[in-house]
Amino acid sequence: MSDAMRVPFYAICPLLVFLLSASVRAEDKKDPSRLTVARIFASKEFEPKPFSVRWLEDRAVYVTLEPAKAKADAARRDIVRHDPRTGKSEVLVPAAQLVPPGESSPLKIEDYSFSKDMALVLIYTGAKRVWRRKTRGDYWVLDRASRELFKLGGDAKPSTLMFAKLSPDGRRAAYVRENNLWVEDLRDRRITALTTSGSADVINGTFDWVYEEEFGLRDGFAWSPDGRSIAYWQIDARGVREFPLVNQTDSLYPRVTPLKYPKVGQRNAACRVGVVELKTRRTRWMDVPGDPRNHYIARMSWAGRPGQLVLQQLNRRQNTNRVMLADARTGAVRTILTERDDAWVDVHDELEWLDGGKRFTWISERDGWRHVYLVSRDGGEIKLATPDSFDVIKLLHVDEKRGWLYYLASPDDPTRKFLYRVRLDGTAPERLTPAGQPGTHDYEVSPDGRWAVHRRSSFDTPPIVALVRLPDHARVRTLAADKPLRKRVGKLRRRPVEFFRVDIGEEVLLDG
Repeated sequence: MSDAMRVPFYAICPLLVFLLSASVRAEDKKDPSRLTVARIFASKEFEPKPFSVRWLEDRAVYVTLEPAKAKADAARRDIVRHDPRTGKSEVLVPAAQLVPPGESSPLKIEDYSFSKDMALVLIYTGAKRVWRRKTRGDYWVLDRASRELFKLGGDAKPSTLMFAKLSPDGRRAAYVRENNLWVEDLRDRRITALTTSGSADVINGTFDWVYEEEFGLRDGFAWSPDGRSIAYWQIDARGVREFPLVNQTDSLYPRVTPLKYPKVGQRNAACRVGVVELKTRRTRWMDVPGDPRNHYIARMSWAGRPGQLVLQQLNRRQNTNRVMLADARTGAVRTILTERDDAWVDVHDELEWLDGGKRFTWISERDGWRHVYLVSRDGGEIKLATPDSFDVIKLLHVDEKRGWLYYLASPDDPTRKFLYRVRLDGTAPERLTPAGQPGTHDYEVSPDGRWAVHRRSSFDTPPIVALVRLPDHARVRTLAADKPLRKRVGKLRRRPVEFFRVDIGEEVLLDG
């Protein structure tokens, strides 16, 4: 075939989607028992119905987004609080209270959070995509007592704020706008720029493409526990060469987006972490050792006590992870723990502080298994907390009061996962997921460790969400069953499902 006759695949894709859609509209709807590629990929028939549930921080009650009670607001959602013990529910935030001045419809809730005293609720709406995720949008604050609803950002353009968070005392909100960090007083609405260096190349409080791609980082700042300062990342991409990202799929002519993209051996963006005081607006930069263009600060958070940060620093090869404590007042940094591997090491989000900040949980594969360890604040003492010969998939919850760690694991079958718990001293491990429940299981454990939201599904069974009591795993009530989806799946003509393993030698078994 000549070059003139070759049609690129990206030009064929829209045609394929159109043809698949046509197939769904015609033939497939005549026979609901027939499962086709078109029904799977070109329709939304088998998408689970969205269900939002979360535990309130430091409270053993959960909240859901539910269809508004008022008929006029049926397309919007109320925020509803539930008592797991009694089953009683209460509408915390009616959709009717989320109607902006001059508008007739409530805000569409993309996300929400409450102040610690529950007096304020922060609503995220108008979300726009930044690379992979919808991380830019509008934020509104509702005073639940006065019912006053107002938008953050003053005269900022629509959908330009990122990662807004209420301060610990609920008096301020901080957010990123146009690569700078801002703080807004919620009483007089005064807005103050905490950084002014933001540009296309200098990024404060969020990240470049590399940090999102390599470490899943997007939200780049955190309030101090006392609300007097904010720790944040700064990325300096000056000198990083651009890669032309060509979009040939959604318009008649291609669109080229220049992307700062350091290839292997090329100049990398520099990264540093600073703490800015709200009163002075001055930033103290942490004195992290190593070339900032050949190391990454892959994690940062406040370290369980006032005035200190905990950092995870990776070298560019990503085979060494140094855990560091940084003094927010002086910038002094010291390494307390180092993980190394000939291939690579991971960073971890399951770092929890215990005993008033005297020790923390740490995930490591140093003994060949992915285990939970308890590490003293100075790194001098490291104790294994999950001694069994299998990997911990995820640490879910630390019940320090009762002395338990809750985690997910799959000791015998990697196609499944179950809930386990173990004493903080590494004794009395036990599986909590009942043996008679096949499939895969996810959990969100309540702050007091007495309850969990349990999501269960299997290869050919849609997810079901239930509230269970711990540790006996007794089902208290079903929260979401998605009956319409289960009905559609139930009509399909299905073949028996068989899981198997293939031995490829050298004691390696692949699941199929």
